[in-house]
Amino acid sequence: MRRTGPGVTVLVVCALLALPGCAGGDAGAVTTGTANKAAAPPAPTAPPTPAAAKSALAGLVVVPNGYAADARELSGPFTLQSFLGTLSGVPAEDRALLLNASFKEGYQAVRVSPDREKQYTIRLFRTGSKRKAQDLRAGFRSQDNFTGKYGVPGVPDVRTGRRVGPNGVPDEAEAVAQAAFVTGNLLAQITVRQTGPIAGNLQPDTTLATALAQQQYKRLTTKPSS
Repeated sequence: MRRTGPGVTVLVVCALLALPGCAGGDAGAVTTGTANKAAAPPAPTAPPTPAAAKSALAGLVVVPNGYAADARELSGPFTLQSFLGTLSGVPAEDRALLLNASFKEGYQAVRVSPDREKQYTIRLFRTGSKRKAQDLRAGFRSQDNFTGKYGVPGVPDVRTGRRVGPNGVPDEAEAVAQAAFVTGNLLAQITVRQTGPIAGNLQPDTTLATALAQQQYKRLTTKPSS
């Protein structure tokens, strides 16, 4: 058998073991380059926050022509908490009334006359049922001290009230006319307030309250055409 020479043996061993000092071996050598990593994809951006949904009740309110929005009062949708915090004069009582009515949503629109002496307010309350809307109306009415009532032709089962009295401003009085009716699970409450000198012959504007109650009832009970 033919033997390999010593030089051949050394080369074979170096090739197999890659010992330090052997030609071609990289064991113990410092690596100067790193593998290129794939660029990380950009972090996904959060989807835009959707705008708050507009209340379905907004398109149902009726306001008088020529009256401007009253910046002193809230106009727009309200929840149970926002009603109690900003609109209610007796939050504890109103909280019980609204919870008992299974209140779902509400909307208020406030308008003021050009001379800023007459204010018109429409409030819509969506409740759990027609009966609960009627109970809510009765609860709200028990909080007012009306001294008279008036008729609203064409609006069934309407509750009205009128009164004249001081409004907390020296030498000034307030006249109020209100109409409230129920259709389905909705309670509509219309209020017309006006101010004037105590010595004057101030009277509630039942004519405006009647006309707007009739228009509001028609709006709520007219089915959209297909």
